[in-house]
Amino acid sequence: MAQLFKKQEIYDLLDSKGISYQKMEHPAAFTMEQMEEYGVTKKGTVCKNLFLRDFKGKNHFLVTVIGDKKVDMRQLAEKIGSSKLSFGSAERLMKYIGVEQGSVSPLGILNDERKSVVMVFDRDLKDDLEVGVHPNDNTATLWLSFDDICRLIREHGSEIMLIDF
Repeated sequence: MAQLFKKQEIYDLLDSKGISYQKMEHPAAFTMEQMEEYGVTKKGTVCKNLFLRDFKGKNHFLVTVIGDKKVDMRQLAEKIGSSKLSFGSAERLMKYIGVEQGSVSPLGILNDERKSVVMVFDRDLKDDLEVGVHPNDNTATLWLSFDDICRLIREHGSEIMLIDF
């Protein structure tokens, strides 16, 4: 079985690739409101992450948007060319990207051995020099550039879509 990228493995990977980041440890944060309460959102753009599946459960999407944006599931399905979308179960989340609910992050895509999950980003993130994401664990937030996040995902071999929300 391939390496599972948990918090320390994410730090090690970033260090090994010379990717600059800052980390902020905090109590477990399951919602954007908790991120706000812990002062994480004061640092910059914090992302909200959704693990979604299509109607038949054959296609999966990891969606990352700016934290305060609303996601209209019907419009999103149209934009990504999918049938009706719904949230993936905790079991699917663990099976496909190796993280628990509350710890979803674009870095979870690095655990997708089959490269079957499509990464969908909010186009408004593309110019951010510091984006806040969990290191596949909701007790910390990493601040790194959007370009570096995309580079890691592309090097992994996963598909990336940029769309407007």
